[in-house]
Amino acid sequence: MSTVDANSMNRLSIVSTLVDAAVAFLRGRTKSGLVLVGAAALSSKVPGLGTAVSLALRIVRRLR
Repeated sequence: MSTVDANSMNRLSIVSTLVDAAVAFLRGRTKSGLVLVGAAALSSKVPGLGTAVSLALRIVRRLR
């Protein structure tokens, strides 16, 4: 059994954000997709940013 460290969790967060971006592009939400791709790129410097942006976009969509 392998251990989970902060680096692997950060990679998982980046991949999850990129998957959310791909889904946004497929649904025709180009701006959301671009924001998510940018957040995923910055997640290597600011851990958790991609997840926070993804959650924020979901909340904004629910409130509309």
